[in-house]
Amino acid sequence: MNIRPLSSLLCVLLVASCATPPDPETKPMGENVLSEQQIKAAKAGQVDFVTHVKPVLEHKCVMCHNRKALPGHMSLESRREALRTKALGTYIVPGHPETSLLVANTASTHQNVSVMPAVGERLTKDEHVILNKWVKEGANWPAGGSGTLKIIR
Repeated sequence: MNIRPLSSLLCVLLVASCATPPDPETKPMGENVLSEQQIKAAKAGQVDFVTHVKPVLEHKCVMCHNRKALPGHMSLESRREALRTKALGTYIVPGHPETSLLVANTASTHQNVSVMPAVGERLTKDEHVILNKWVKEGANWPAGGSGTLKIIR
């Protein structure tokens, strides 16, 4: 019995199984960026951009969605950039989370879209609920330094 063909087949199968990229739908759910107290406050009252939204966007979104990483594509560095309509649609539609790509693309259960972020941990259910509520409340985003997102690496 020749063992060489059998061992070759085994090696090919092992390499193929290791080389298969992970399914983006199976990416791990991330950990909350916000404290439990901040999450409870956001769910109970009005969502504040600086306290509740900015930390989530800075830690999980803007590292890719900025003018340098994706020139000509969606940037979340400022309100002006985030409210622009691009080829795929409008990322944030104040008052309308159901038509906002930000809300649809960060949902852990989605239809016909890729779950964002494409790299790194997904948003938690709490973070998604807060973003959805923030957009529904009008997506209030202050001007100036408090409304400018930093790229955190």
